[in-house]
Amino acid sequence: MTPTPPAGHPADDFLRSIADLPSDSTDAYLLVDERQVVVGMNPAAEQMLGLPCQQALGSPLERFIPPRWRSEHAGLVRGFDHSPEVRRRLSAFRALTALRADGQEITVDLVVSPVTLWAAAGSREGYLARLRSPGEATDLRQELATVQRRMRAIFELAPVAIWISDHEEVVFANRAAARLFGAPDADALRGRSIYELLAHATHADVRAQMERALAGETVVTPVRGNLIRADGEVLEVEVAVAPLPDHGQTMVQMVVADITRQTRESAELERSRQALRKLSASVVEAREEERRRIARELHDELGQRLTALKMDLTSLGAGARLSADDPQLTGMLTMLDDTLASVRRLSTDLRPLMLDDLGLTAAIEWLARETSRRMGIDVHLLSAELETELNDKVSTALYRMVQEALTNIARHASASEVEIRIQPRRDRLVLTVSDNGVGFPADAMQREGSYGLMGMRERAQMLGGSLALENLAKGGGRLTVSLPLDRASEADGTQEPGLPGDPR
Repeated sequence: MTPTPPAGHPADDFLRSIADLPSDSTDAYLLVDERQVVVGMNPAAEQMLGLPCQQALGSPLERFIPPRWRSEHAGLVRGFDHSPEVRRRLSAFRALTALRADGQEITVDLVVSPVTLWAAAGSREGYLARLRSPGEATDLRQELATVQRRMRAIFELAPVAIWISDHEEVVFANRAAARLFGAPDADALRGRSIYELLAHATHADVRAQMERALAGETVVTPVRGNLIRADGEVLEVEVAVAPLPDHGQTMVQMVVADITRQTRESAELERSRQALRKLSASVVEAREEERRRIARELHDELGQRLTALKMDLTSLGAGARLSADDPQLTGMLTMLDDTLASVRRLSTDLRPLMLDDLGLTAAIEWLARETSRRMGIDVHLLSAELETELNDKVSTALYRMVQEALTNIARHASASEVEIRIQPRRDRLVLTVSDNGVGFPADAMQREGSYGLMGMRERAQMLGGSLALENLAKGGGRLTVSLPLDRASEADGTQEPGLPGDPR
């Protein structure tokens, strides 16, 4: 402790205030100069010695020492500056008898430290005496021991493995650590190198985390690696490293969590998701193929037969010399025309043949016109010319997503205008469907019955892409589908669908 010189003091006045002494401490502090004259004391010292500070300032320290111990005290003062042994003895708490102002003798614990006293005339050497009641010290030691026992119990009973290492040597390990490593008890781990317990591939990452922790970084990312149990089994673990405060720059604590089961379950879950996604993709492709086949048969087979039947009926009417406006003949021809139109509409709804014959843009243009005609909504298509053709999977998926988006807008958005954009952006093909309606609810993707949106997201994920929903500041909503162009090209049409991340 090095007091700073207070402003405005006379040149021969050394710190006759207690501004630099702890005022809220339960320990008593006495500041004396090289002549053993009291130049400062804190409130705890006033209470312990029974004398106000202003009356104690300028008094010789002997005033607070019983007469029978004063000669020994003088010898200790002389030896403090010249004898390392005396200084060592007084640098730790030792019991002695002090004299209160009312003549009562009390037992205190004392520790003495050298300090520098500042004044306007310069600096001099002095001493800081710290006094503590032995009862208080005992209470503190007992309280500290209780806290230590509780902390040790917390470490010992913690369900996760914890060890403390000095440099790389384990100096403490709890029971969970012993169980994790397959050791008979925690003592079997003490004294061993942490790198002996961890797999070699994990050493570099753990060493780097230890260096960062000891350098003072407060946020240290846990390390994933492997440890080797006593029976040779290799476990996957996650190691969190943190420095121990007040233990220099060598000791760290590590929390080691066994994530072997978690990793295996995550891998199994991922495999299941991949299998389900492939199954879903195959079901979608099979359904689209069936739709294509039925649409072709309706258009080619049934449509042609109905057309031939109409021609035969017309010829039959002419052979029977029926007039063109004969009610029965006219009714049958009208019924055939309506049936033929229904067949063509069903065929187109199943799968527009122009999607196969003329491509995605033509099919969506037809879909936009039909939606405008049926629903009374202005639908505009803005499509950039692509450098490469889209494969059948992507064309079908985009058409179905536009079809579903227009159906949702017609049912729920209360919109009067819709804009559809299809354009490449860097290495992505982006489809956006925007409207001026009421927008999307916050839980649009999670709410019960939102199978249309879920199906669109699943189609996007099958192709390694993502789907996102947003509400526009000016009103309305926007649906955005982003697909990788390398999956959308014709040459990539036979690849398996990938495993995309969560589009949200």
